[in-house]
Amino acid sequence: MKSINPATGETIKSYEPHTPAQIENKLQQCMQAQKKWQEWPVAKRAEGLVRLAAAIEAHLEALALLMTREMGKPIAQSRGELKKCALNLRYYAEQGPAMIADEPVKTEGQKSFICYQPLGIVLAIMPWNFPFWQVFRCIAPIMLAGNGMVLKHASNVSGCALAIEELVQAADLPEGLFHTLLLPGKEVEALIGNPAINAVTFTGSTAAGSQVAAAAGSHIKKQVLELGGSDAYVVLADADLDVTVKVCTEARLVNSGQSCVAAKRFVVEKSIFPEFEQRFVAAMQAATFGNPEDGKNTIGPLARLDLRDALHQQVLDSIEKGANLLCGGEIPEGPGAYYPPTVLSQVKPGMPAYEEEMFGPVAALIEAADEADAIRIANDNVYGLGAAVFTQDLAKGERIAATQLIAGNCFVNAQVHSDPRLPFGGAKQSGYGRELSRFGIQEFCLIKTVFVR
Repeated sequence: MKSINPATGETIKSYEPHTPAQIENKLQQCMQAQKKWQEWPVAKRAEGLVRLAAAIEAHLEALALLMTREMGKPIAQSRGELKKCALNLRYYAEQGPAMIADEPVKTEGQKSFICYQPLGIVLAIMPWNFPFWQVFRCIAPIMLAGNGMVLKHASNVSGCALAIEELVQAADLPEGLFHTLLLPGKEVEALIGNPAINAVTFTGSTAAGSQVAAAAGSHIKKQVLELGGSDAYVVLADADLDVTVKVCTEARLVNSGQSCVAAKRFVVEKSIFPEFEQRFVAAMQAATFGNPEDGKNTIGPLARLDLRDALHQQVLDSIEKGANLLCGGEIPEGPGAYYPPTVLSQVKPGMPAYEEEMFGPVAALIEAADEADAIRIANDNVYGLGAAVFTQDLAKGERIAATQLIAGNCFVNAQVHSDPRLPFGGAKQSGYGRELSRFGIQEFCLIKTVFVR
């Protein structure tokens, strides 16, 4: 297992996978620690989350550099990701206890209430694109609820995965409550079936999520799946293009375009399509890409060469099927997995840019005849993670977001993003279950009815 700097192609470090015996030992440690942890008062668990947030903040610069070097994220975005992790921990420390407090229910019994108990040990299978946020988005609610957790992270960010384990250890929680497990993907199915694992949370591709769901389902184990996305941003004729172009550009290029909830398809009404296209291309071309450790660059390399090459093939296949290349679309010379901001126009059904998730800084522009056609096109996709609509008629935008766009997260005149205060999750092949907010903590609780006559 190797961590390779995608900006240079140099190997950072090699890691030996844990042996089956080591993994079993860590699972047993986690089981014992979880039994102690669930006995802690929830207020005391919350204090542990605050200590964990402080540990992140104390090591922020070193952790940001590690993240940037392992997966290529621009350094300013790495710092922002870590700050968001700390914010999420503090949010659950403050608000979480009330989310799992006993809830009285009036019935004919002398007493009835709903209580929330931990499930046990949750296996988190996480991707490389947000190597800290994806994990701490889970840790905060899962562990506050009284669960233990083991992490199977993407192998190319093993350094980040082990750093997370060190952070948890530094927060003075029961020893063994959290473990990072280094193992290849082919061994995940057996891990899911291990009796020590009580539930699974997975973020990644739809194909891999299907395998995780099948494995967990065969053992009747709870899962939350946050899968791929091909988010559509609907630009209506009355949109404020100054705001819209800025938001759309940022939404396409966040994390160098490597986000399941990044904007990918831009569905624009015919009457303003030429102007939007011109302004959007100019904004994409103005973005700077290069060394992610240089704070002036907003786009770094893609995380791996094979991912860059796969993205380029999707671009070539779309062009072959009739898409117009307006900018980018060429692999730059030199080392690193770099790919320039790219815009494809006149994208139609049957093209990869229309049908598939484009995991990198490639935008697909699609012309719609009118509002109804734009909504139809936005929904004409197997994914349903996020969507946005741009209009100066806020009532209309709210109606479209709430009732017409088929996605788990629908925004008006804003970039789709996750927020600890709001539930996050998908529809259709973008998965099921919810993270964040009260739904995110209750997903990994045994929701128990107690009735006393």
